[in-house]
Amino acid sequence: MKITRIKNSRIHMVDFDNLPFGKVFTDHMLICEYKDGNWGEPEILPYGPIPMTPALHALHYGQAVFEGMKAYRKVDGTVSIFRPEANFNRLNRSAERMTIPTVPKEIFMDGLVELIKLDYDWVPFGENLSLYIRPFLYASSEFIAARPSDSYVFCILLSPSGPYYSGSVKVKIEERYVRSADGGVGFAKAAGNYGAAFYPTRLAQQEGYTQIIWTDHKNHHLIEESGTMNIAVVIDGVFRTPALSERILAGITRDSILTLLNDQNFPIKEGPITVDELVTAAREKRVSEMFGMGTAAVISPISHLGFRDEVIEIPTPDNGLSALVKKSLTDIRLGKVEDTFGWMYDIEKPVQHPTYS
Repeated sequence: MKITRIKNSRIHMVDFDNLPFGKVFTDHMLICEYKDGNWGEPEILPYGPIPMTPALHALHYGQAVFEGMKAYRKVDGTVSIFRPEANFNRLNRSAERMTIPTVPKEIFMDGLVELIKLDYDWVPFGENLSLYIRPFLYASSEFIAARPSDSYVFCILLSPSGPYYSGSVKVKIEERYVRSADGGVGFAKAAGNYGAAFYPTRLAQQEGYTQIIWTDHKNHHLIEESGTMNIAVVIDGVFRTPALSERILAGITRDSILTLLNDQNFPIKEGPITVDELVTAAREKRVSEMFGMGTAAVISPISHLGFRDEVIEIPTPDNGLSALVKKSLTDIRLGKVEDTFGWMYDIEKPVQHPTYS
């Protein structure tokens, strides 16, 4: 793998005590190109602009997918990635749906490991801090015919980041716009899924909400996701979350939380949650907690539920289920407890961290 190191690191310019989410990038990135039916050799080079033309295929037809994952600085100072193979598998499921060539495992995993080893010092210390990892694939051909691209680029960016949300969020049940539909690309992390969500989200924010709760495309009777996250609600002491479908993203945080709760024998029900059921339970104070689950936010407590002209307050207990689950995940990620699930992928610390020259 070809590695070109930056001459002067930018790490001294970063305030690690005040990290925004996804706005600070490390010194290096990984690039690998697909041409003539084959993936080439991956290359690590200084972070910077990617060459492109106005006819870049991805700009016109949205043939692009991405992933979101995190590496953590453990309490012993070492670095570990949380469930990277799950993200690798999901990236390729998304790629197949968008007619993009799948990325070989050795390119994804070996490239990711080498990139993090090179920018090892950028992984922040702290319980609510992480190195956010953004692998993505996009169509790179230079033509504007409406057909799949002939060439593609795989890239990985690294971003030391703080929390995505600070505190709890206020959400509105969406009854007009939809995130996905049967036969669509809702299960994939396709770039267009998120771009299309910005407008209805902005409308809700103008009403004072933080995010929206997506409902089904047929009649808006079923709860599906919360903004860019999977959703969970505790009703009558049972952890409830919609079952996965081709309309719902298979969240890795969601899967991890279900695994933890199953391990603790907590009552779980995966299946339909109707809008009427949720709203009625909230009105009757039978909802003890409600939260979003995702890589960026990990767990985002929901404090208010908006339905039409009504706003219902939802409890956000400091010692509730969401807090306990988040602590369990954090303890595993930071190496405070044994990783009995085999989720953490340790990165070997460089014997001598390179100086960029």
